[in-house]
Order: sequence, then structure tokens, then C-alpha cells
Amino acid sequence: MTAPQPAPASPSRIAADHPGVTELFALLAYGEVAAFYRLTEEARMAPDLRGRINMASMAAAEMAHYELLRDALQARGVDVVPAMTRYASALENYHRLTTPSTWLEALVKTYVGDALAADFYLEIADVLPDEVAAVVRGVLSETGHSQFVVAEVRQAVTASGRQRSRLALWSRRLLGEAITQAQYVLADHDELVDLVLAGPGGLGQVADFFDRLQRTHSDRMQQLGLA
Repeated sequence: MTAPQPAPASPSRIAADHPGVTELFALLAYGEVAAFYRLTEEARMAPDLRGRINMASMAAAEMAHYELLRDALQARGVDVVPAMTRYASALENYHRLTTPSTWLEALVKTYVGDALAADFYLEIADVLPDEVAAVVRGVLSETGHSQFVVAEVRQAVTASGRQRSRLALWSRRLLGEAITQAQYVLADHDELVDLVLAGPGGLGQVADFFDRLQRTHSDRMQQLGLA
């Protein structure tokens, strides 16, 4: 998947020192660390060396993103470990509830997680100050690694209607769990809600955001041959 490009710049609606920026960086930092360990573990499920290398490349990119976020937090005078630990519960719950049992499930989870993260980042990118948006864009820079998933999943589901049905159900479960955990995070962190509310949609932006997640998810499932 090619990393989406942010919308054209618009006047920032929040200040660079808005507390929500720190919370955003902390959330993303823990997400990158959790993704690294997940990808490392799931690489063992690959049926061949090519698959393991692809997963390892994605894991390496996740740690590079973590270091970018760590440096950004340190520049703000924030200790990254305690800051990001506040988000451990929601992210670990998501991974615990969506542990893949097959290589194809691991691939779909990688693709869906990659895409949903990009959607979330881009939802708020146009209201962020330039220096904050630059960090967000840096975190997005390697999301194209999961493109290798598309060809492999499409080949599998073309050959097997049973696989198509199983993976379509799996993809819906991934989306549902991701939305549930995102709602928990927003409910517990008003600073993050402020970032979403800074968009032009105001209060309705939160509900609209989850609606958009579902629409873009459907589009991506078509790319995988699961719609």
C-alpha cells in the first residue's frame, strides 16, 4: 500500500505545544513497539524465506518509526516509556484479541493494521503544525511495505472460496476490534479527542471518523479480493 498523502496544508487549528500532540506521539510510539514484536513473532508463520524477509523488513521499519517518535517526545521534554505505557492496555488488548492462527490471517492483519493506522494519522494531519505533521508523515513513510500482502492474499482467495470466506470474516473482526479499542482510547484521553475536534467537522467529526474507517476498510478488502 502506497502511503497516502496528507491533504493540502490548511491553517493550524492547534498549537505545537498542545497536550494532545504529546499524547498522539506517545500512542503512536507504543503502537510501533507493539507492532515490532507482533511482526517478529508472526514472521515465524511464513511458509518461506521471502515471507519472513518481508515481515522482518516491516518490523525494522516499525522500530525506525518508534525512534522518530521517541526523539520527538524527548525534544518536548517527555520520557517516552512512561508516556507510551498509558496506551499499553488498549493496544495489547487489540493484539490479544486478534492473534492470527494462520499465515494468511497474519498477512491480512498486517495489511488492515497498516491501513487503519494511516487513516487515523491522516484524519488529523491537516490540523497539525508543520513540525508535528512532519513527524506524522515520517511515521507514514514506510507503510508501503505491506503491499506484498495484496498479491499473496489475492492468489490464495482466488484459488479457494473457503479461504475467501474465512478471511473476509477475519477482516471484519479486525476492523471491529480496532474500532472498539480506539473508542476506549478516545474515551480515556480528552487531549486526543481535542485533536479530532480541531477538524472542520467539529463534534460530529468523531462519529464521522469511524464511519470513514469502515468505508475505506471496505475499499481495501476489495483490493485483497475479500469483498
